[in-house]
Amino acid sequence: MTNQLTRRAAIALGAGAAAVPIVGSPAAAAPSAERSLPPAERIRRVYERQKARAGGTWHSHIALVDAAGVPQPVVQDDADHVTKGYSVQKLAVATAVMDKIDRGELSLGQKLDLRADIILGGTGIYFLHTVWGDEITVANFLTAMLLVSDNTAVRMCGRVVPALEINEILASKGFVHTRVEPVANPNRFFLGDTTPREIHDLLWRLATKTLLSPASCDFLLGILRWINGYHDGIRRNMSSEERSRVASKYGQDFNTLGASRHEAGVMFGADGAPALVYGLFAEGLGDLDNYGATHPAVEAHAVLGRTMFDVISRTTVPAVTAKQPLRPFTAVDGG
Repeated sequence: MTNQLTRRAAIALGAGAAAVPIVGSPAAAAPSAERSLPPAERIRRVYERQKARAGGTWHSHIALVDAAGVPQPVVQDDADHVTKGYSVQKLAVATAVMDKIDRGELSLGQKLDLRADIILGGTGIYFLHTVWGDEITVANFLTAMLLVSDNTAVRMCGRVVPALEINEILASKGFVHTRVEPVANPNRFFLGDTTPREIHDLLWRLATKTLLSPASCDFLLGILRWINGYHDGIRRNMSSEERSRVASKYGQDFNTLGASRHEAGVMFGADGAPALVYGLFAEGLGDLDNYGATHPAVEAHAVLGRTMFDVISRTTVPAVTAKQPLRPFTAVDGG
């Protein structure tokens, strides 16, 4: 297991202002000569260059799906390292909730009260309400948790699937290291650990509709692909149509090593089949308090995202029968 300290410990030790070098220069696009390289080599070169520019310590797994429908690793950079997943772990939490729905022990339409004493700040929308007491569905808080990384929604998930049950479900699905961290209250937890390889496996099985029932996989992928989600990293330099072909989840925080900036997801080819899966976990970074698009690691994600999408933009994978509909976004002017 990783020996790094969490953000909570970092704050206790006064490490919130850890002296980690900051790389401030914007990430540059790949040289034009690189565009003629084989796809895998092109991605590897851009990854290595952006990693060096951003600094810190990276743990990553990127795979291209071949014609037979098998993910072939392109980047395996310390891919089995156990690390704090931060909000990327919300993928695992959502998986556990949907598993319970698939077993008929819960439903997307079940309602819970949104109490004032459960509200958390940070990312999300529920803490912005300023008044609470709504009854909201499981579908509502899962959407908030994955689309805008709502932290209160994590506590709502814990009310329907306690921490120990989440870990049991993840273990039953073959995940060894991906776990939430229980606390004294059985319905509360910290988001815990994962590895790039296990997140890759979770996302691949989600995209091929083998992680959960097809309907549950489609529900989660629909949220992760929606264009109102996170755009600072992988999806930054993309059109709305391109963004809708990328299902992505980010995670950001810091600990005694420095800042962490993570992002993991799936890119879909021209036929709606999963064509590329990525898990990027960077820690020991500078610029601790910058959670925006100008953080060096997030800029690196943006350059890498454009490169990866260009590689798969026209790809089709007929061997993969599980596909996502590619529908253009249509604006609506009320009424």
